[in-house]
Amino acid sequence: MILSLLPPYEGKSVLELGAGIGRFTGELAKTAGNVLALDFIESAIKKNQSINGHYKNTSFMCADVTSQDLVIQASSIDLIFSNWLLMYLSDEEVEQLVQRIVKWLKVGGYIFFRESCFHQSGDSKRKVNPTHYREPRFYTKVFKECHTFDQDGNSFELSLVTYKCIGAYVKNKKNQNQICWLWQKVKSTEDRGFQKFLDNVQYKTSGILRYERIFGEGYVSTGGIETTKEFVDKLDLKPGHKVLDVGCGIGGGDFYMAENYDAHVVGIDLSINMISFALERAIGRSCSVEFEVADCTTKTYPDNKFDVMYSRDTILHIQDKPSLFKSFFKWLKPGGKVLISDYCRSPGKPSEEFAAYIKQRGYDLHDVEAYGQMLKNAGFHDVIAEDRTYQFLSVLEKELAKFEKNKDDFLSDFSQEDYDDIVNGWKAKLQRSSAGEQRWGLFIATK
Repeated sequence: MILSLLPPYEGKSVLELGAGIGRFTGELAKTAGNVLALDFIESAIKKNQSINGHYKNTSFMCADVTSQDLVIQASSIDLIFSNWLLMYLSDEEVEQLVQRIVKWLKVGGYIFFRESCFHQSGDSKRKVNPTHYREPRFYTKVFKECHTFDQDGNSFELSLVTYKCIGAYVKNKKNQNQICWLWQKVKSTEDRGFQKFLDNVQYKTSGILRYERIFGEGYVSTGGIETTKEFVDKLDLKPGHKVLDVGCGIGGGDFYMAENYDAHVVGIDLSINMISFALERAIGRSCSVEFEVADCTTKTYPDNKFDVMYSRDTILHIQDKPSLFKSFFKWLKPGGKVLISDYCRSPGKPSEEFAAYIKQRGYDLHDVEAYGQMLKNAGFHDVIAEDRTYQFLSVLEKELAKFEKNKDDFLSDFSQEDYDDIVNGWKAKLQRSSAGEQRWGLFIATK
């Protein structure tokens, strides 16, 4: 399960940190060009060597990853692999190790690690437990902020490829605390524009919490729990159904489907901040929901995997909707349903003001009929394409009235500027939608 999450490493150089007695060493050696298995416990590394020493491409080293005496050649490793290691190090040791890891990696090389977060997974009590059960956002922050330089002064950093819960723990234990990350070493000049825009502009941590205040706890999409209940009720979900939520936000809809319909939900979102909040909100719940940072335009799943594709006010960010809908069609089981709510526009040419708003947001908006036609073109049948702008207006008015009524509560946690941004944003949406320019569509279709 863990090794299936790795990027291709056939013929590559692999450094395994905290290799122990070789749970993964032999498997890595079967495919890699060469493997260096490293652990600080001498008896463990000797046991590993006795088990896996017959692999001629594998070497073994007894060393402490935190020691400055450990020397690995710079830019020599394609993949660094670590399973349950960082949680045994102090915060400072983790930060120092990350700086060294980036230097060891080749440009384009990967670091994969998996840790127990929030709390231990098992129930057995331990007399001594040296583990730091950190919040995952600690690891994300340390790796994201790491910069290093080569001898020519070129700057390098780590780009997040994925960040997710281990699915087996969610399925078998309804436990989201086993989390893994995959990062790639890139030049600092490389453009990772859209994800940076989401996390640094539109969905900053403070921005997400502001949205949650107006949409309701757990939600960052129109109508919160009310529209979620209405729309999910149309899906005929059954216990054990598999749902893919594209643009899951902070997880409210996913928890609702898992807890009320006993579905298994996979929530993906390109925003690192959204997934961090979703993982934190999963703690203490016993439900089958897994979350992952992923780009739905490049992510792949096996054909006929899901019973339901679900997406709320997200696909407006996607420029190539026809390709995405073809992927949805492939990933759905025969008879499966797709449900999408999304921002739309009126047919014809938009006003200069609305066109500027669309451009500033980077949206790709279509009229409701054209949107439905794209689903038909992707192969779906029984396509329902409803203009729900009337509902959108009603929900906006209710949300705004409730928000203004609770102004003092909001201002106890946020600034006047935050309050004004929300109020002005909602009034602008009301104006655009009342004028008939901005519309809201609901789309349901069957494979």
